[in-house]
Amino acid sequence: MRIAGDWLEHPGTQGLCAALEAAGYHALLVGGCVRNALLGRPVADLDLATDATPEAVTRIAEAAGFRVVPTGLDHGTVTVIARHRPHEVTTFRRDVETFGRHATVAFASDVAEDAARRDFTMNALYADARGEVIDPLGGLPDLLAGHVRFVGDAETRIREDYLRILRFFRFHAHYGHPEDGIDAEGLAACAANSAGLETLSRERVGAEMKKLLTAPNPAPAVAAMDRAGILARVLPGADPRGLAPLVHLEGDVPPDALRRLAALGGQDPADRLRLSGKEADTLARLRAGLESGDTPAVLGWRLGVDRARDVLLLRAAVLQGPYRPHSEEIARGAAAQFPVRSADLMPALQGPALGARLRALQEDWLASDLTLSRAELLGRV
Repeated sequence: MRIAGDWLEHPGTQGLCAALEAAGYHALLVGGCVRNALLGRPVADLDLATDATPEAVTRIAEAAGFRVVPTGLDHGTVTVIARHRPHEVTTFRRDVETFGRHATVAFASDVAEDAARRDFTMNALYADARGEVIDPLGGLPDLLAGHVRFVGDAETRIREDYLRILRFFRFHAHYGHPEDGIDAEGLAACAANSAGLETLSRERVGAEMKKLLTAPNPAPAVAAMDRAGILARVLPGADPRGLAPLVHLEGDVPPDALRRLAALGGQDPADRLRLSGKEADTLARLRAGLESGDTPAVLGWRLGVDRARDVLLLRAAVLQGPYRPHSEEIARGAAAQFPVRSADLMPALQGPALGARLRALQEDWLASDLTLSRAELLGRV
């Protein structure tokens, strides 16, 4: 089987592969670029595997006029910028000793050894510069069947890096076939080793969860996480029952991790998942809108058009009510401006008294669904 695409024909990619091959080495594209090309999905990051050492890759690439950045020498990786395109080039490796993220590896000369230390069979697919696919572990049938399966023994792969538990569910959400169910052996291994998630940084956990929640339909994977006791470890108190209805109601609305995270709830997700300040604020506002009685117009004024729509979606999914877009009301609120200014109340009111009166008038305005005019509000002073 062959893959093709403009990304593969790029002169930087072809030039780098040609330089390595001319020096007598393998130059194989691997992982996500091969996987996505086989599925007809967009290709972004380019990873190459080779039997050349990092020093040899550096020498060959620089001789070809490319820039080399030593981004991961401890792991056998350099980044080669060829014709303005970055390529992560990693020497074939085999595990000598594994203890989480700090595994001891040695360089290898055989692509099968390199494939054996990867996480899932669908990620152990290689292709040469001509697009010819190399499948040392039989991952191609798994990919085409949407079967996310660990390479070799699932528990061994997980103990090498406990983040693979979350990657298992994330890959199932993005590449699996929900109607066929999740891999039973992998699910059992994830459940048995879930305590290892406590050893991971919250930044890594949060990054994986956000990637999972941007899948077209993450609900089956999250439900499986919940059944295996993994969701409770990652986000205690989370309830996945509103996620499937939310995905259904979203329709053509693009996936959004924070909207879907708001549907899950849970105890202190901003801290547990190390969200940025902006993300934490957005999530808090979505949850507050979900639990409030604000009208669509008031939501539009508080949150803007898109996030007000998100709250209405969340209310329908989580509270199991009807969903009505209320687009005109949301737009009316988003365009509205509170009609009273500080200068309208001065000099009669100053300092804290001025602020308190402005807030009280604003609450009156919101309670009127943004209909009270400036004159009506000032008449209440």
